[in-house]
Amino acid sequence: MQKLTPCLWFNFNADAAVEHYLAVFKNGKVLEVTHYGDAIPSLKGKVLTMRFIIEGQEFLALNGGPQFPFTEAISIAVDCADQAEVDRLWARLSEGGSTGQCGWLKDKFGLSWQIVPRAMMDMLKSPDTAKAQRAMAAMMQMTKLDIAALQAAFDGK
Repeated sequence: MQKLTPCLWFNFNADAAVEHYLAVFKNGKVLEVTHYGDAIPSLKGKVLTMRFIIEGQEFLALNGGPQFPFTEAISIAVDCADQAEVDRLWARLSEGGSTGQCGWLKDKFGLSWQIVPRAMMDMLKSPDTAKAQRAMAAMMQMTKLDIAALQAAFDGK
């Protein structure tokens, strides 16, 4: 078990969310499931928590109810190797949710994700600040990030 594990509070749909995330990401599995017991008779036997892992990162999904919905203050950033991965994750995670600016989206459970091509991060770290700023300006105009368009802006084309 990791020392630090993000806990994601769901409105009694944690099991559906975990199932969805395991279908979206290639490397993942459920590690542990706990259930409500006698302390809350109306929920007895229902899933309380699910500890799961996707792409090497452990999470805890909690079926806590509607009191604490997700906000953009917390998001999951995904490092994408190429445009195909950006496109696949964007399509799967935004399905039933909503898209935002600069590679951000909310999935159908309300959780915010940043779908970021590794190439974008490399451009932003460039010692040539003019190139980096052109890439940043191009990114600010996008919803789903387009590596070819970002590269063209970076190159001044």
